[in-house]
Amino acid sequence: MPARYSPAMSSSSSRRLALVHTGGTIASRPDPHGAGVTPQQAPSLDAQISGLDDVQIVSFQPFTLPSPHVTPQHMLALQALLGSLEGVDGAVITHGTDTLEETAFFLHLTLQCPFPVVLTGSMRHTGELSWDGPGNLRDAAQTALHPQSVGRGPLVAFGGDLFDARTVTKVHTSAVDAFGGYPGPIGRIDQTGGQAALRYFAGPETRWLYAPTSLTAKVEVLYAYAGWQGEGYAEAEARADGLVIAALGTGNLPAELLPMIEATQKPVVIATRTHAGPILPVYGYAGGGATLKRAGAIPASFLNAHKARLLLLVLLSLGLEHAEVRRVFEEGRF
Repeated sequence: MPARYSPAMSSSSSRRLALVHTGGTIASRPDPHGAGVTPQQAPSLDAQISGLDDVQIVSFQPFTLPSPHVTPQHMLALQALLGSLEGVDGAVITHGTDTLEETAFFLHLTLQCPFPVVLTGSMRHTGELSWDGPGNLRDAAQTALHPQSVGRGPLVAFGGDLFDARTVTKVHTSAVDAFGGYPGPIGRIDQTGGQAALRYFAGPETRWLYAPTSLTAKVEVLYAYAGWQGEGYAEAEARADGLVIAALGTGNLPAELLPMIEATQKPVVIATRTHAGPILPVYGYAGGGATLKRAGAIPASFLNAHKARLLLLVLLSLGLEHAEVRRVFEEGRF
């Protein structure tokens, strides 16, 4: 673990920014051996954080990974690193976009620190003329150092939009404005005459924080589709401590799943495969949301399946019982 960063490392008149690089497209370039685009090094600071002459920067690079290789254990290591920092006014994490929203949400659940944390990345690599990394990193740095960002939990800055970690999601595989998520951004940062113009559309909200020291539970995600008869359910239920199902619509499943969920003693959380919207246990037919809830399934509120998985992973790793897990989801304690 890198050493703590203390005020003695820079002058007291300057703002202090921690820059944590983890890999991803923003740190990638074509492999000289022809293997494709791969993360190779941290982005150049001079190229990416122009306009912050009064800022003292301390950099960390705990790992250099494409984001499909990032695991919850890496997220826990990031949480520990950020929690160890002292004397900084803000922190920026550069991250691959494929799992950026999951790392952001994990930190939303577990990170307690007095300074803002902003995650960003890029959709294009350093070898492309339209590389979006410098602008995104500048926006993230300015957001992390802005006084109105305090108390909001980890944020995502991308394409000038600022997102809440609970609702942000990747909505396009290749466009530079790849991030969205209903009900949309909670703020915007634009550049006018070399100055940052930042505006939030809402005030900070209460966060519920959890403090796992390890992630020992196993949670799997299953995906519902027309005609699904539960293939893979029994195998996943046997090897996992809990399940999340990306269900249909407001949280509905084919009738064949209802007796399977009734029979399990493990938490089964129902999310939706739909792009946005809450789980609403309305329908009373076999497999409808109301019958699933009566069978013991737990509605995921507005969390998508992969974020519901992280919340369930944290709760089960903390040893919470089934009833406590249900209460967290139903009361929106995240």
